[in-house]
Amino acid sequence: MTYVVIENCIKCKYLDCVEVCPVDCFYEGENMLVIHPDECIDCGVCEPECPAEAIKPDTEPNLENWLRLNTEYSKIWPNVTIKREPEPDAKEYDGRSGKLEAFFSPKPGQGD
Repeated sequence: MTYVVIENCIKCKYLDCVEVCPVDCFYEGENMLVIHPDECIDCGVCEPECPAEAIKPDTEPNLENWLRLNTEYSKIWPNVTIKREPEPDAKEYDGRSGKLEAFFSPKPGQGD
C-alpha cells in the first residue's frame, strides 16, 4: 500500500502534509503535489494533515489513475519538504469537481 494525492489537491496545494512526512516523499507541481509511491512508507501521517482531504490510501477503489499520475510526476517534479502558503484561491477551488481536466498543470513547482 502507498498513499496518493488525488484531484482535490489541484489548485489548492496545501503543504501541511509535506511538513509531517518522515521520508520526504512529496513532489511539487505548479498547482498540486504528488507522492512518490516507492518512497512512501505507508505511515499515514500525511492523510489527516491535508485540509482538502486530497490524500488517500491506494487501497481505496478507483484510484489506479491517481497512482499512475503520482508515480509519473514524482519522477520529474522537484521534491518539497517545506510548508509554504497554499494557492491564493485555494478555498475557492476546494471541493470543486472536474479539476483534473480543467486545471491540472504538468509543469513543475518550485520545490525546496
